[in-house]
Amino acid sequence: MKQVELHHGAASDVGRVREINEDAFLAAPPVFVVADGMGGHDGGDVASQIVVEEFARLADQGYDPARGAEEVARTFDECQRRIERFGLEQRAAGAGASFHSGTTAVVALLVEESGQPKWLLANLGDSRIYRFVEGALEQVSVDHSVVQELVDAGAITEADAAHHPERHVVTRALGGLDPVEADYFLLPLPAAERLVLCSDGVSGMIDDLEIGAILARTADPRDAADQVVAAAVAAGGRDNATAVVIDVVGLAPDHPYDSERQRESLEQKLGALP
Repeated sequence: MKQVELHHGAASDVGRVREINEDAFLAAPPVFVVADGMGGHDGGDVASQIVVEEFARLADQGYDPARGAEEVARTFDECQRRIERFGLEQRAAGAGASFHSGTTAVVALLVEESGQPKWLLANLGDSRIYRFVEGALEQVSVDHSVVQELVDAGAITEADAAHHPERHVVTRALGGLDPVEADYFLLPLPAAERLVLCSDGVSGMIDDLEIGAILARTADPRDAADQVVAAAVAAGGRDNATAVVIDVVGLAPDHPYDSERQRESLEQKLGALP
């Protein structure tokens, strides 16, 4: 696969309400992940960390770029098995029959089609993938949630969905009783000069207009991720908030972005990230 230079940033915050951060993320080019754990003290943080560990293994060991969707599906299957085993172990140890943990997941990785690198995107649940191109933000993933199904059916509006009592109920996630299939999207790199992966602690607190405004004024992806998460916390921080921002440097339009300076400080600013 042709070499593609990627710059990225990531940030995560527990927010102002939750006791623990059940979000987890991976920024290991060319593999990027955000997972939003569910279950609270039932181990949502463990479930999301399992997703990060499995995709980190994929990044470390490498994968066939011509079989990206198969590689991602296989990794999701292993995540599902590990989360199920974790639940069984906890119930056997006395956690109770109702013990359950799960997680959403959004993934972006570089693949190859007809000799050209492309983005393969995958999602399970209501964490989101956006693309930001020519100053416009567009949601690529489709939420797997009760409210999205109601919107699609015309039963409620997008505005209603933001305040619906079941807005946090997801219809697909890792860790459920039944196997689920992710949605996959394939994008040419010029169609996704900047990608954003985020948990619903971001998208549920600030709207797409605000996310887009932050991205438009912030060239460095590390600063963009920091500011997106900070805005979500400032808006109330009712959930854990996590964002990963990835730029395809070689295909980005000319703008006042000092990529050499970004490289020199990359280790310093990302040293604490996975």
